[in-house]
Amino acid sequence: MKIVAALLFISLLAFVTAQNSYSRKYDNVDVDKILKNERVLSNYIKCLLEEGPCTAEGRELKKTLPDALANECEKCNPNQKNTAEKVMKHLMSKRARDWERLSKKYDPQGNYKKRYQHLVEKVAN
Repeated sequence: MKIVAALLFISLLAFVTAQNSYSRKYDNVDVDKILKNERVLSNYIKCLLEEGPCTAEGRELKKTLPDALANECEKCNPNQKNTAEKVMKHLMSKRARDWERLSKKYDPQGNYKKRYQHLVEKVAN
């Protein structure tokens, strides 16, 4: 489940431009600033849940997220993976309701949750 949230921002940070990696175009985005801005974060979440309009980044995120989940973020660079973990932890601890809603949409069978259980345990600690 955690990976859903993490990949939310990985996708914001990385657009798919090649088969083997995501773009580094958004690697320098200040993710902490986004996480602190409830309005901006809520808009991205609404986009992913198809409850509101999407920016260009949000639309790309919706396309990239399923691939990143299915492939364990193998196309992510180390910075993107670190950012993903930060976002997951934030959503799980500060936006649990949204986390659950995103998980139900992007991992309804719980398949990815099982795969990323080690990340879930990190947040609990």
